Amino acid sequence: MARPVTLFTGQWADLPLAILAEKAASWGYDGLELACWGDHLDVDRAATDLNYCAQQKAILETHNLQLHAISNHLAGQLVCDPNNDSRSDQFAPAGVAGDPEGKRAWAVEALKNSAKAASNLGINVVNGFTGSSIWHMLYSFPPVSEETLNQGFAYFAEMFNPIMDVFDQVGVRFGLEVHPTEIAFDIYTAHRALEAIGHREAFGFNFDPSHLHWQQVDPVTFIREFKDRIYHVHMKDAALQLDGKSGILASHLDFGHPDRGWDFRSLGRGGVDFEEIIRALNHIGYTGPLSIEWEDSGMDREAGAEEACHFTKSVDFEPSTRKFDAAFEE
Repeated sequence: MARPVTLFTGQWADLPLAILAEKAASWGYDGLELACWGDHLDVDRAATDLNYCAQQKAILETHNLQLHAISNHLAGQLVCDPNNDSRSDQFAPAGVAGDPEGKRAWAVEALKNSAKAASNLGINVVNGFTGSSIWHMLYSFPPVSEETLNQGFAYFAEMFNPIMDVFDQVGVRFGLEVHPTEIAFDIYTAHRALEAIGHREAFGFNFDPSHLHWQQVDPVTFIREFKDRIYHVHMKDAALQLDGKSGILASHLDFGHPDRGWDFRSLGRGGVDFEEIIRALNHIGYTGPLSIEWEDSGMDREAGAEEACHFTKSVDFEPSTRKFDAAFEE
């Protein structure tokens, strides 16, 4: 096995960390990627309380689990979202529910504290979202001017540069999960986001092939295109289910609905080519964790999480240090 296999805890935040850690260890995981909600990690506390950081790490260490990254997707979404409406009230403290700008201000501080928390935990990657003030203009009707799109990327930079300043101060990097509703959702918008933020080193990507696959963007091309910006890797599968009735916009059908044009699948049960992804990661020299973000509405999650761990360990391999016919050159 070339890399540690970890479990992102975002979909498991209903379970106390101590219970999830025990389960994950029994399923064969090498570590956890802690979500910054539930009782898994309080970033405001972790930003200043070293004893709390030691306490959370001890829960993992009891089960011989590693910690390589934390993720604060929920706060990140609120930074550039244009509305911060009632759908995201549950993402932020109750005191700012119904207050779009209150939620935004809270989110900015939460991301800054995420960087400080990561530093105090002895790790150097925080994954998350950015939100986007222009995602809802995707279809370009009513017509969207280039000036409006430029303003959207400029607003992202205006909001995230001060956050990245804190990341720089503590030596931590931010991995944006390229994803619909974010400032970057494919290869072209990822390039544009990097340009908007001045290609600063603190800002890179949490590579997740599932969101590229259903858009019919090649995940391997993404790895090669951003070989120096892949700061973390999510392992997640998806399947196109196009039957001539529903398209990739999914027809307002919820995840798990049998008529959706696409859906997430447990690893190895969708259409993502993980063989080529591992080869591409080897080619760019990525040695970090492979973190499973388990989502499959049609499968028992505990059985799925265990199977996904075994699948990931079976598909991963170390790169060769020599040509297979090197003996003929000796």
